[in-house]
Amino acid sequence: MTEKKEKKFLTVAPFECAWRNDLKFQEAGRGCVAFEAFAHNDVTVVFRENVGSQHYHYKRDNSPHYTVIIGSNRNRRLKIQADGKTVVDVAGAGLCCSSAFLSYWISIYDGLISVGKGRYPFQNLVFQWLDSNPNCNVRYVGLSSWDKHVGYRNVNVLPLTQNHILLWKQVDCDRYAAEEDGDVKVKDEGTDYEKWGLGNFLECWELSDMFFIVGNEEKLVPAHKVILQATGSFPTSLTDKGIIQLQGVTYSILHALLQYIYTGRTQISEPQLGSLWALSSQFEVMPLVKQCEETMERFKLNKKLFDSGKNIELCYPSSWPHCMVFPFGLPINSQRLRQLQSTGGYTDVNIYIEGHGLVAHSHKIILSLWSVPFAKMFTNGMCESNSSDLHLRDVSLEAFKIMLEFMYSGELSIEDGLNFGSLLLQLLLLADQFGVTLLHQECCKLLFECFSEESVCPILQAVSPISSCKLIEETCERKFAMHFDYCTTASLDFVLLDGATFSSIIRHPDLTVTSEERVLNAILMWGMKAEELCGWEEVDELIIKLTSELIFKERLQSVNDLLPFVRFPLLPHALLKKLEDSNLGDRIPMFDNLVKEAVSFIEYGSAVPGSNQSVRFQHRRSSFKELQYICDGDSNGVLYFAGTSYGEHPWVNPVLAKRISITASSPISRFTDPKALASRTYQGTSFAGPRMEDGHNCSWWMIDIGQDHQLMCNYYTLRMDGSRAYLRFWNFQGSMDAQTWTNLRVHENDQTLCKPGQFASWPVIGPNALLPFRFFRVVLTGRTADVANPWNLCICLLELYGFFH
Repeated sequence: MTEKKEKKFLTVAPFECAWRNDLKFQEAGRGCVAFEAFAHNDVTVVFRENVGSQHYHYKRDNSPHYTVIIGSNRNRRLKIQADGKTVVDVAGAGLCCSSAFLSYWISIYDGLISVGKGRYPFQNLVFQWLDSNPNCNVRYVGLSSWDKHVGYRNVNVLPLTQNHILLWKQVDCDRYAAEEDGDVKVKDEGTDYEKWGLGNFLECWELSDMFFIVGNEEKLVPAHKVILQATGSFPTSLTDKGIIQLQGVTYSILHALLQYIYTGRTQISEPQLGSLWALSSQFEVMPLVKQCEETMERFKLNKKLFDSGKNIELCYPSSWPHCMVFPFGLPINSQRLRQLQSTGGYTDVNIYIEGHGLVAHSHKIILSLWSVPFAKMFTNGMCESNSSDLHLRDVSLEAFKIMLEFMYSGELSIEDGLNFGSLLLQLLLLADQFGVTLLHQECCKLLFECFSEESVCPILQAVSPISSCKLIEETCERKFAMHFDYCTTASLDFVLLDGATFSSIIRHPDLTVTSEERVLNAILMWGMKAEELCGWEEVDELIIKLTSELIFKERLQSVNDLLPFVRFPLLPHALLKKLEDSNLGDRIPMFDNLVKEAVSFIEYGSAVPGSNQSVRFQHRRSSFKELQYICDGDSNGVLYFAGTSYGEHPWVNPVLAKRISITASSPISRFTDPKALASRTYQGTSFAGPRMEDGHNCSWWMIDIGQDHQLMCNYYTLRMDGSRAYLRFWNFQGSMDAQTWTNLRVHENDQTLCKPGQFASWPVIGPNALLPFRFFRVVLTGRTADVANPWNLCICLLELYGFFH
């Protein structure tokens, strides 16, 4: 799966701009595009009110737009242009381009342009600019380049609300400010997570299991064994009370040491530097020992390096300098910390899960560090405060163990197995339950990677009750709406969705359907919680025996609320007459009124004055046009339709008109002519020759119906050329990127083709017939009947049918 994913990328030629059909904001002026790109020069992203020219830099289109240019390795600058005028030109900004794929995200919210880096949006914000005269109409996203090719992959457009802008400030990992107060303050669930870290537990009596006796005044300073032992070597055993007496050490020196351990930084005056070095050496806190030695050496060489009278700041030189994720950014040996957890060293809480018994030994401070609910359990007088046992109910054992490992390592480790999806959802719910914010974010990231038509319903069921998953919920709803036919036919998971979620999908502005009849069927199936696929006819028969109240039960009112979102006037007149005479109309008044209104509109022009202005009388912008197979060689297919400029002009070869493109596995020649397959003229010799791919012979013809078009293919036609190289083993495939292919029909020893010049057609059945694709190809998987040239794919026509968008 990973290897296929890595091959999926789009290459944009110099001075061009790619406009993909799916790269469009759901709401004008508001949206986020996340992508990966590699480039030796600038990565350029264009935001326009309408789709721009493919040759963007040559045309110099003056229509309103924003352009964001992420700088090259040479100049490392970030530029933003508004309507062609440069409004931002800053150096660095933490962004650069590379010959390897790097990840970025760019969002626009009413003129506020935010640019970030990293694989996922809403994190690692590096620059923002607010347009004083905002363009709130930009909607389309173009991927462009400058003077060298740019590669893009994993490009996704996500919805955006004001809450997500607030979320950036809450989850940005580049900012970390450790509090230096001596007392930890366990806040409500609304804790500002930026300031919640190990520093909150510095010299805190809560959860401490040891203390120092320091100075002449014998001041008691609390600490935590597991933290100290993961940092250095402190004289505490597993059984003693953890009392360390320090003679000849002042409190300020000990405080500086503990502050360095708990926050990764500290300040101390130059005269005290030697004492701090001695104490850190005594306890083998080696990162601090090394920094003290280096600082003292630099001070000997040049005292002017340090401001007189000011404290010297010592910061842990982490390889994760801006990361607040525990234990990164701290002088803690993560390997030693995990070892203490696995061996049970210095643990102070035994964790029991109902049905599984004792499952882990852990440390209260580690749990509290990540989770405010855990911190409250252990500090506010609840039974867990005075007990070493923690009992949990309704918790997934496997998910809890992964969460516990995350708490000790700061990294999410989950194997990509058969139950990956369900385990990830359980982990997401667990992270939300215990307020483990960063784990929650990591789970959300993985969910974004796992989105597919098959997964949207289970994800929606899991996240819809969780307010912090609003972005995932919106993205799933849009995915469902744009693949409505597939999501309501391939499985019945959608009937388990709650009313609010299903209603949002039915009302979604990007709802894409092949027929309003499918919307009606989906509403009826959802309303009756159908256990098998059915249409309105089956419900119509059922309602004779049972009342609507018995069929739909508590969902009857929801069905009545959703029926007006079926655009009945768009149904064929004959079907409307059937619906008018159905039992559904007799038993459901709302249904009867809507059908009669639609019939009246078709027969008389309008049912109610002004009703034709209603949205249900208008064609959906996202609907498909049915191009139905009638017979071999008919004029109903996609290629013929494209040749007529989609029904606007007389037919010309669509390849010559550049409406579609056809490529072959072998170079263009007299007998390998792409335009021949769309010419509708018989060719005596027309073939795609073999090429080596992954060490195997491979021959194919491929059709690209265009970046603005998609097809749910349910039939296709081939025609042999004049040879006897009859096809026997081949696949008919679809793709969105010409890299990853889905089999739509597999032919094994198919004997249909047996004459030169013969037409033959096959239906595409199953769930894949409901998935839209841009690219289609016929690829040989075995030898043809021609002994001399068994790997020549000899056809002179390829036509496609189905639902065209």
